[in-house]
Amino acid sequence: MFNPSQEEVRRFFCGVHAKARAAQPMDALETLASQWLQQHPEYDPHLADAEAAVARVYDGSDGQANPFLHLAMHLSVSEQCSIDQPRGIRQAVELLAARRNSLHDAHHETMECLGQMLWESQRAGRPPDGQAYVECVQRRATADRG
Repeated sequence: MFNPSQEEVRRFFCGVHAKARAAQPMDALETLASQWLQQHPEYDPHLADAEAAVARVYDGSDGQANPFLHLAMHLSVSEQCSIDQPRGIRQAVELLAARRNSLHDAHHETMECLGQMLWESQRAGRPPDGQAYVECVQRRATADRG
């Protein structure tokens, strides 16, 4: 299992940003990451300087979300869907994307479910409940928006 450090994650996204700007070739994971970067141009200033990105603390105290956590969650959801793990996540995200008419919006809602699952797992000291995660996404996909 690949478990990159915070610095490695930040350098990865900054490197992808630099390659995209320079129109350099990318591998499959970099290409996927660059597609999510395109969806979040507001993160460009955070990605332009790898050293500043590595040094910065994103604790929410300034009202700013952590762009690297956000982008990493997009990649996680993409990977989960590509291998349908946990089982049923691909169909749930596809249904949610169809209901929202946006894969990007569906990812954001899925990421809320993912965050909830991880928080509950850590709070209870038990492994993450993949089935509860899938059910959360399914509920969002089938619920009417008010």
